[in-house]
Amino acid sequence: MKKTLWILLAIVAVVVVWGYSVYNGLVEKEEAVHSAWSNVETQYQRRADLIPNLVNTVKGYATHEKETLDAVVEARSKATSLNVAAADLTPERLAAYQQAQEGVRSALGRLIAIAENYPDLKANSNFQELQAQLEGTENRIAVARTGFNEKTRAYNVSIRRFPTNLIAGIFSFDAKPYFDANEGAQNAPEVVF
Repeated sequence: MKKTLWILLAIVAVVVVWGYSVYNGLVEKEEAVHSAWSNVETQYQRRADLIPNLVNTVKGYATHEKETLDAVVEARSKATSLNVAAADLTPERLAAYQQAQEGVRSALGRLIAIAENYPDLKANSNFQELQAQLEGTENRIAVARTGFNEKTRAYNVSIRRFPTNLIAGIFSFDAKPYFDANEGAQNAPEVVF
């Protein structure tokens, strides 16, 4: 009888230690997703902070292109007004956030096209520096989104694997959405002068 009790207690102890380990691993992976999302938001914030400087520089040289500059400012305003917390990350909220950021990217593309039309603006060292900063920021955004998707994949795989999925189900660890490319992103943008 004592031997059976010890065996039963040992089995229970192993299951408890395993559950503890799995739960903590899932928490760690979920926090990695949240951290990666924060990195994405940080890079978008960096871009949003640079835009006013870029717009002010361009305004000094291309006042007759006010409509495009106003579109950049408006797109930035829309993008910065939409906040998505990592804890509330749903496919719908991520899509809305991504759409707002796409508006900024599109407006910036039109602004760069203006620079191609106006050699004085293109040659301005302030504009060149800000353009380089924006290009670097766009690269950082791409890296942050890739990192987010990698962390999301690792987390989503973990919560679906057996027997970890049992602990994930008990403690409501739900799948996280990926940062997907915008519709039409596979097509090269058209630059019209």
